[in-house]
Amino acid sequence: MTELERVDITRSLTLLADLVLHNTASGEGSPGEGSTTAAIRGLAFHHFTSPGDPMPHFMQPVLIVVAQGRKVVHISGRDYAFAGNTCFVTGVNMPVTSCVLEASEDQPYLAMSLYLDMELLAELAVRTPPQGAQAECPCGAMIQEMGPELLDAFVRLAALTTRPDEIPVMGEIVLREIHYRLLKSPIGALLRTFNAFGSQGHQISRAIHWLEEHYKESLSVEELAARASMAPSTFHRYFKKVTTVSPLQYQKRLRLDKAHHLMMSGQCDVTQAAYAVGYESVSQFVREYKRLYGEAPRRNVLALQAAGRQESASFA
Repeated sequence: MTELERVDITRSLTLLADLVLHNTASGEGSPGEGSTTAAIRGLAFHHFTSPGDPMPHFMQPVLIVVAQGRKVVHISGRDYAFAGNTCFVTGVNMPVTSCVLEASEDQPYLAMSLYLDMELLAELAVRTPPQGAQAECPCGAMIQEMGPELLDAFVRLAALTTRPDEIPVMGEIVLREIHYRLLKSPIGALLRTFNAFGSQGHQISRAIHWLEEHYKESLSVEELAARASMAPSTFHRYFKKVTTVSPLQYQKRLRLDKAHHLMMSGQCDVTQAAYAVGYESVSQFVREYKRLYGEAPRRNVLALQAAGRQESASFA
């Protein structure tokens, strides 16, 4: 990277930090703690003044850019810590544990996240030559250094929030540019893997989508493998390579995640949530929930509701 590129990146991160502060300000103009959804499709801003506790959740295909502070995403024994001109991206919906790692009153954590449009990526991938060799069904997440062009596009997207009348037209144009630049970057090989029709990554992605819609049902790995047009042993191997967990573990995490959200929203108590997501035994649900979240469901939910931070911080 040249000195001029480093200067451009530093300038872009400063501008991005200012835009995050602008978009997370409270009604009185003072900084607001938490996450704010923008009027631009898939975009959110995040502002936290203290580190958080690691929380398990699912992370959809997303790109997270940190303008200030530091975040860590823990996936199956590996920590992905990122800040500054590095970004974190997932190409499939996968179970993770994450938290804000560095933040303070003087130096708050300031970031933006963008949920990726997989249909747009698939459309652009056909028209964008691959950059290097095609990855063979990699893990569905990675950290990558951001080039000045991609970072500048994110700044321009965030800046549109100050000109809301331009969002309907310019928002779609800049979103399209960002997806194109992602495909042109080293991240592109990962994203292309899950959007190339007939590839192993695309077959696993289809299986994940099916699981998301049918997580309450009894799971047959053989049936799921058939849906992905793979032999069961091959399917199991590639599924675990992409998501870092087995299909059965993935289903269990989905059920626990859905139950957690039902209880956090006040829609269900512990028993109702267990049955709502497909458990036949409440005691089994409580055991597995405690194993994942560290404490029994009711106690965990009450503590998180009292803290008032967990739901927005997980995706920051």
